[in-house]
Amino acid sequence: MGEGGYWELATASTNPNFGSNPSERSLEQLLAAGIVLVEKPRGPSSHQLAAWARELLGISRLGHGGTLDPFATGLLTLLCGKATKLTELALKVDKRYVGVLRFGRAVEETEIEAIFSELTGVIYNVPPLESAVKIQVRTRTIYSLMLLDTDPDSRIAAFELSCSAGTYVRTLAKDIGLLLGTRCELTELHRDRTGNFDQSMSCSMQQLADASFLSREHGDDSALIKLIAPVETLLSGLPAITVKDGAAAALSHGAPLARPGVVRAPRGVPEGAAVLLQSIKGEAV
Repeated sequence: MGEGGYWELATASTNPNFGSNPSERSLEQLLAAGIVLVEKPRGPSSHQLAAWARELLGISRLGHGGTLDPFATGLLTLLCGKATKLTELALKVDKRYVGVLRFGRAVEETEIEAIFSELTGVIYNVPPLESAVKIQVRTRTIYSLMLLDTDPDSRIAAFELSCSAGTYVRTLAKDIGLLLGTRCELTELHRDRTGNFDQSMSCSMQQLADASFLSREHGDDSALIKLIAPVETLLSGLPAITVKDGAAAALSHGAPLARPGVVRAPRGVPEGAAVLLQSIKGEAV
């Protein structure tokens, strides 16, 4: 039995002539299955931003993992090539936002904090009328809702929100207003974290455009490679089963996982939970 909650089931070496360490992939390999974290500016939709990135990178398959409204800014996860198969996983991760609320009247700091405390936990969250999603009552989890600053004279308040995926922050703002007995409008919203990714890992669209130009016009891929993360970064939060090279090859062609092919496996994984199958080099299978 291994330490750290893993079973060490076998020892095995890996053939350097097959596969590659995720951190050593070429630009072509990263574009075939990689992650780009961009800072969405105010104005364009997430769909428009993904379309621009697709054109800049010169690839046909590129999607995004988590919509931001046109007025919102912040971290947007773009999935390249085969990474689009993980869109559902990218959509399900927790999010963190900072934003600004404007009230219909002057509101005391203690009033806001009391309402924020009341809205922490599992809440009902209905998509706003402007949303393209079918309107139905859903439950979402608010992990924390903190007041950062207030300006009673201007009737505005800044907040930080950590929540489960699919939380409609505009709806939350309206609920805050209802509980305060006044209008409450979300005037600014910025996403600074999504799952394991935070804003420090992202690039601007201008940086992506410049790096793409250097690659396309001057054959220098170094800047662009730095902006594309291997697909495994999206899977880093999953419990991982490490398999031998031969098993990895068989699994990639649809074969079932057999005990002799396993090198290392996590203990205590709940039945039905998602797990990552990875090679000894750390490649997602």
